[in-house]
Amino acid sequence: MRPSAAEAGSGAVMRAAVVGLVLVGIALAPPLAAALRPLRERVASAGAATSAGSWGDEHAFFKRDENDIGPYSWNITGTYKGSWAFAGATNGSSRFLEFVKSKGDSVLELLSTPTKISGVHYVQGSITFHDVIDNAHDHGVAQIRLEGVYIWPFRQLRMVANSGADGEPLQEEDYFFSNPYHLIFSSQVFQESSEEKNRRKNSLTYDMEKHCNTEIAAKVVRVSSNPNDGEHEKYRLEGLIESPAVGDDGECFSPILLNATSLNVEVYYNKAVNYTLMVTFISFLQVLLLIRQMEHSNTQSGAAKVSILMIGQQAIMDAYLCLLHLTAGILVESLFNAFATAAFFKFVVFSIFEMRYLLAIWKASRPLNSGEGWEIMRRELSVLYSRFYGILLGGILLMYELHNFLRPLLLLMYSFWVPQIVTNIIRDTRKPLHPQYILGMTVTRLAIPLYIFGCPSNFMRIEPDKKWCIVVTVFMGIQAAVLLLQHYLGSRCFIPRQILPEKYCYHRKVEDSTNQPIDCVICMTTIDLTQRTSEYMVAPCEHIFHSGCLQRWMDIKMECPTCRRSLPPA
Repeated sequence: MRPSAAEAGSGAVMRAAVVGLVLVGIALAPPLAAALRPLRERVASAGAATSAGSWGDEHAFFKRDENDIGPYSWNITGTYKGSWAFAGATNGSSRFLEFVKSKGDSVLELLSTPTKISGVHYVQGSITFHDVIDNAHDHGVAQIRLEGVYIWPFRQLRMVANSGADGEPLQEEDYFFSNPYHLIFSSQVFQESSEEKNRRKNSLTYDMEKHCNTEIAAKVVRVSSNPNDGEHEKYRLEGLIESPAVGDDGECFSPILLNATSLNVEVYYNKAVNYTLMVTFISFLQVLLLIRQMEHSNTQSGAAKVSILMIGQQAIMDAYLCLLHLTAGILVESLFNAFATAAFFKFVVFSIFEMRYLLAIWKASRPLNSGEGWEIMRRELSVLYSRFYGILLGGILLMYELHNFLRPLLLLMYSFWVPQIVTNIIRDTRKPLHPQYILGMTVTRLAIPLYIFGCPSNFMRIEPDKKWCIVVTVFMGIQAAVLLLQHYLGSRCFIPRQILPEKYCYHRKVEDSTNQPIDCVICMTTIDLTQRTSEYMVAPCEHIFHSGCLQRWMDIKMECPTCRRSLPPA
């Protein structure tokens, strides 16, 4: 049957439409393919990077790496730490940054998420270059945000930082929509708060992100795993970072070679757990030392000899440590139990033992006020607690504002023995602290700062500072040595006699004109005044006691046993 004219016309229209679509597809294919094609490597102009193989060419996607050792995970999420260096002979010129070095350290943070395309992951993250710029605000650090794709079967990673080919600066909201990778994976976007956006806009790399194309082409290579790492797989990124010319502006910076190796997070988790065990053990020792000291000064006179500022400063330090460990446990969910345990023990130290001891010292130093009624005591307690928590909150604000001076602030916090030394000199007190408490607290307080600033493999990845560790150790050692000298040789043993105030002498000669025996009201036995003056003591109120009896009495109360007048230090 011959087709009708209408059907023939309809068929012609369909064929014309198909041909038209094919022609449009042919016309649009080159730019679309160029946009979605993995970034081409330009190692030939860079020089030394060719030793890693011509994996930048598209032919690499059809050739398997001969060094691959069987199948392995295709998730490259993690932290990669390595080095960067300018490729070839270059002066490290840049239109936006002044590079102060030609090489340095780099940290790459990647987050890989699967897509609907088999074997392809969408990757987003950031790369941080250390020792790049000479700027105090950015601390010599330049950070660039990245996004791209990881083609798992061929171990290829392609990422871009911006697409500024249009010549006009892109708005913050239009950034991801203009990126070719976002056209494929439109559901993947960065989630940023307004504070993070403002902080990035004030950084030196913000103009570079807006006006430059930054491309990263890298190959992912599996490193032979260490038996100590268990089942963890380590990967190495080898690639080139370029900023191709946009129009007539030229390159933003010279090509940079990048090498980075993944970090074993499990190792850091184990180190963090070991750290919390150390903090827990130290807190337990501090509880025992506090109990020993509280037994040593369990009397009113003994508690009054202890400086309330010294105990209060240590309580504030333990409160800060409790808050820090609790915050760390909340931020790192997998380590919550470990850090929460350390925070709990620090909470026990400062809230139960140190605050209780603080109240005992406060009550001993105000014996008259504590007996005048509950209202006065409650008012005094309110003042004490308000001062303590006011200093606690004020210290947090002070450390936030002066975070660049963290080490001097730590030295100030670790001068907690100084108030006790000054109190001993002013009051001429005898043996207020037990030697075990002095030595034990000095050692246990030094454990955490020495771990953070002295251990080269600490889990916080803080660079060791041996000089500061020596300074804080010597500083604490001097304080402990002075306290021990005051304990064994006297509170004013290192002060010249010429500048000391006149001290009351309890051992003075008494002439007995009545020839009647004098009894000691403490032990109720007769005092022999014909013996040496060191065998008896005469109070300012002229009451006489045996030396040992009055010394033991003064350890309990600094009052005359006969007339209740206050007694000066012996």
